[in-house]
Amino acid sequence: MNKLTKIGASALCGSLAAISAANAGDLSVKGGANMTYTKLGYGETGNPLGMSSAMTFTGSGELDNGSTVTINIAHNDKSTYSATDIAIATPSMGTFTYDEGGGTGIDRYDDMMPTAWEETDGTGVTAGFVTVSGVGGMTDIEWAMPADMLPDGLSAYISFSPKPDGSANTDKGANSAGSDVDGWGYDIAGSHTGLVDGMNIFGGYSVIPKFSAASGVAQGVTGDETSYVLGFTYAVGGATLGYQESMKNVNSADSGTTAYSNAAYGVSFSVNDDLSLSYGMHKSERGTNTGAGAIEVEAESVQIAYSMGGATLKIAETQIDNSAYVSTTAGDKEGTTMMLSLAF
Repeated sequence: MNKLTKIGASALCGSLAAISAANAGDLSVKGGANMTYTKLGYGETGNPLGMSSAMTFTGSGELDNGSTVTINIAHNDKSTYSATDIAIATPSMGTFTYDEGGGTGIDRYDDMMPTAWEETDGTGVTAGFVTVSGVGGMTDIEWAMPADMLPDGLSAYISFSPKPDGSANTDKGANSAGSDVDGWGYDIAGSHTGLVDGMNIFGGYSVIPKFSAASGVAQGVTGDETSYVLGFTYAVGGATLGYQESMKNVNSADSGTTAYSNAAYGVSFSVNDDLSLSYGMHKSERGTNTGAGAIEVEAESVQIAYSMGGATLKIAETQIDNSAYVSTTAGDKEGTTMMLSLAF
């Protein structure tokens, strides 16, 4: 057998093995249909009607060593998928996740406050505040440490990226364009549910290295971007309350923004299995080198959710002062959002 034939036979065997492995797995789709009506109390607004598909595709399989492989693709809008991740859960070394779209690292803790429906900045009345996201808010690889390596109730995560610049490349795609990011970044995050019954304590720290303005890159920063978050939720009876603080240090040069500090609290109450209510408040202050231009965004939202079998009706009344750190009346917003969600 000549070399070309050997190469062809090897490639064929590899393809057959790959097909066999793929056929051994499963692909499922779940989701719903969301229809919304948003009435804003400011400015000139367009059509208040909206919809989303809310579909998630999940593929799963198993490797020879007992590891399970899962891919999730969220399709929440009309033109492209919203987020995707590939996770390998090993028998003894924890879970490794290749994530594109956020939700890993400290990004999972950007707003953990209890709600009947959405975060205060997620009801359609945009607050525009900047919270922590870290490496986990971009394309990254995360290691979830195995439970048998940790004390009972403790979960720990380490996320890292060779260049956390916010890009989302396709396979074999060209490297993203140059930015002010100067190499590897990482997040360390964790939570503990074993200290007090009903309480979850969470926190995390992130470092994204940046070029300094003095290096000649002229990106206008004076140091690395660092972020931290610390908070808790506590459930007792049908009520859940929570509080958290976070800080994102962006270290801009001159009179630019130096940091965003956030504080949020919320309380939710389940009246019964079908009806829940919540109130949430989130404050975010932008700080500068000179002190001038320091503006605080304040967002509060009252929400209600009622389930009727496979249908859920959700309503949010949201009010925001100084949206997007604008101190004029243009930054004051309020509105009502209603959603009918149908699961399938």
